[in-house]
Amino acid sequence: MSKVFEYYRQLAGAFGPSGREDAVRERIGGIAGAFCDDITTDALGNLICRRRGAGKKVLAAAHMDSTGMVATHIDRKGFLRFAAVGGLFKGDLINIQVRFENGTRGVVSYEEKTPFKDVGIEHMFLDIGAGNREEAEKRVRIGDFAVFDAPSFEQDGVLCGPYLDNRIGCAALLLAMEQLPETVENDLYFVFTVQEEVGLRGAGAAAFGVLPDYAIAVDVTDTGDLPKHKYPMDCHMGGGAAVKVLDRSVICSPEVRDVLEASAKELGLHTQREILQVGGTDTAALQKTGAGIRAGALSIPTRYIHSPSEMCAVSDVEAAAAILARAMQAF
Repeated sequence: MSKVFEYYRQLAGAFGPSGREDAVRERIGGIAGAFCDDITTDALGNLICRRRGAGKKVLAAAHMDSTGMVATHIDRKGFLRFAAVGGLFKGDLINIQVRFENGTRGVVSYEEKTPFKDVGIEHMFLDIGAGNREEAEKRVRIGDFAVFDAPSFEQDGVLCGPYLDNRIGCAALLLAMEQLPETVENDLYFVFTVQEEVGLRGAGAAAFGVLPDYAIAVDVTDTGDLPKHKYPMDCHMGGGAAVKVLDRSVICSPEVRDVLEASAKELGLHTQREILQVGGTDTAALQKTGAGIRAGALSIPTRYIHSPSEMCAVSDVEAAAAILARAMQAF
């Protein structure tokens, strides 16, 4: 078992949809305490781990929340309707298992009289095996959150499981913290943010509290290596960590991009350049904080994002961690 998978399993096993990140934060804090000088939590729930130095303030961020669903209605037969927390796609949901914070489990299904091409979230329901509304209400209350309940595995240098987005980015930050020397020149902040999946809400607040000179987000990105991909993208799983150029929400600072690529070159690591045509990351919120921050991103090429079976390469995560550790000391 790789160190990457070991960290991922610890973090992915913690319940942590957007706005309910407490268990993930506790696990990360328990690991990070050995590698930083102090740890704080802000009012929104962002976890801020600091390695003190006298130089420039450099912030690295990875969001610890995941997508999920929230119970909105229980009918008389005990079936639950739900709303999405973050971006969910119907093709990923049918007949999958989910888990509520209290351990209650269920299955997602849909109204079979609705033609499948017309099915949306409004036609889906959660079946927790209850016989009626009263039984269901003993297990689940309106407003309770649920997450994917799916297995994970490591095989031939590949990881697969739920919520690589973005527990694998959190793992990369932890690995980078491990690789720092005993003393650092720059003032380094490793921030594990909340509520990225519902609008990048945590990163801006965390960055405002630190006001760094430079910021780097670490997250997953789409790949262009699947058959008949929806749009051309020159970013492949196993091809190395990706340095973001732009996505729908941000155009990265060339200065940060150059430092990331130069750090990779010094380490003898190949990088890819990422142009993501759909979606965004905490990079945008970091960049727009205060009077503006020079911001960039390292991305881990990942297949099947926001599904219960996301997939990435161990080598890409290890490369991202090594590049991040070098780059944060290079500004």
